[in-house]
Amino acid sequence: MTITYQVHTGLYVNLTNRCSNHCVFCEREKTDGVGDAVSLWLPREPSLEEIWADVSARDLPAYSELVFCGFGEPTERLDVLLDIAARVKRVSSLPVRVNTNGMGNLIAGADVTPRFAGLIDVVSVSLNAARAADYEKTCRPDYPDAFAGLLDFTRRISRHVPRVVMSVVEHTLPAEDIELCRALAASCGAALRVRDLY
Repeated sequence: MTITYQVHTGLYVNLTNRCSNHCVFCEREKTDGVGDAVSLWLPREPSLEEIWADVSARDLPAYSELVFCGFGEPTERLDVLLDIAARVKRVSSLPVRVNTNGMGNLIAGADVTPRFAGLIDVVSVSLNAARAADYEKTCRPDYPDAFAGLLDFTRRISRHVPRVVMSVVEHTLPAEDIELCRALAASCGAALRVRDLY
């Protein structure tokens, strides 16, 4: 079972395979592994202590950051995510990032963003569309009004986390939509990152 894995110089943590989106370009539809992980499919969700044992066995100063990102939406296990982040902060100065689809508040049914304060250094929210209708087609979310939900999550999280970034996948949007996304991100207090698919 792959809990931690390396991508470039980052240490990534794979908490769950659950996800509230079903994006048409999702990596897990095309490959089993990312970075040095052969497979990120989990036979079961690892316990808090299993995750911590895996993370703490790594040479944390050897990495540039710790990233909660695997084959699922990490805020599906928010309590575990924040507990691990707190433990990492107690033993290292490693920056901590969360890659998310921005559904954390919808998943929890409450505003969870204040809980990120002091534990998470960067939140990267997958935007992937400039309009709600396009988001529905591309990301196929479980939640109604998911696009509005992710924008609201981003606005709120920007009050509690030092750096917030929204991302779109290069070559999946026309140039004018990328500029609309840039304006959307700015309105939420975030920067825009145009990223490669892999």
